[in-house]
Amino acid sequence: MKKVIFIFLISLSTISCSIAQTSNVWHGKKCAVVLTYDDAIPQHLDNAIPVLDSLKLKATFYITAFFAKDRLNDWKKVAAKGYELGNHTLYHPCNGGTGREWVKVEYDLNHYTVQRMIDEIKMTNVFLETLDGKKKRTFAYTCGDMKIGDSSFIEPLKNDFVAARGVRGQLNSIDKVNLYNVDCFVVNSNTAEQMIEWVKKAEATNSLLVILFHGVGGGNSLNVAVNEHSKFLHYLKQNEKNIWITTMIDAAEYIKQYQPSK
Repeated sequence: MKKVIFIFLISLSTISCSIAQTSNVWHGKKCAVVLTYDDAIPQHLDNAIPVLDSLKLKATFYITAFFAKDRLNDWKKVAAKGYELGNHTLYHPCNGGTGREWVKVEYDLNHYTVQRMIDEIKMTNVFLETLDGKKKRTFAYTCGDMKIGDSSFIEPLKNDFVAARGVRGQLNSIDKVNLYNVDCFVVNSNTAEQMIEWVKKAEATNSLLVILFHGVGGGNSLNVAVNEHSKFLHYLKQNEKNIWITTMIDAAEYIKQYQPSK
């Protein structure tokens, strides 16, 4: 009987230890939150960076080289502050067609070859290195499009990127994150309260939450109001004890430790 009780207690201790490890897997915190900003929109520099700076929070800015060209010195300063500059292609090509009439013919992925996409993405890495001096990089799919026709273009680029962010709105535990299709929640006129709910769900499930901003007080139809953006960031700062707020590249490098075979 004593032996049975002893085995039971050992098993209970093992389960408790496992649960504790799972619930504190993100640098001892309940979840990880990665803030990402797409397209090198001027409002990121004017409206987002000042708030992030004031709260000492870091984020990932996915740079489309063609859009960044008018404020290169400002983007260099962003990199110097410790923010991540990620690759968001040279010209932001997307699949055109119904519902995407805004896609220019010359940047319609339906007219691209895989090699052209690879060349433009590699050239963007060169461009970004001139801004931050770094070679390690993460990528974000434009419009969430991952293929040229039926062919994935990320496969030949896996040695060039630590991770690639998609656009599917899901939460994942550290062992379930697909590093070359990292899920994220796209902000589209969401309130701070709605975004805070995403964080609370991530905490409850010990998950990675990636958030995608486009416009911040303008600059894109997928927009967040300046006050709602600020309110949300202040919430994150106030709850840092439970939330690991980091960049995509640091999150990806950390996740790789748990996924050595992937």
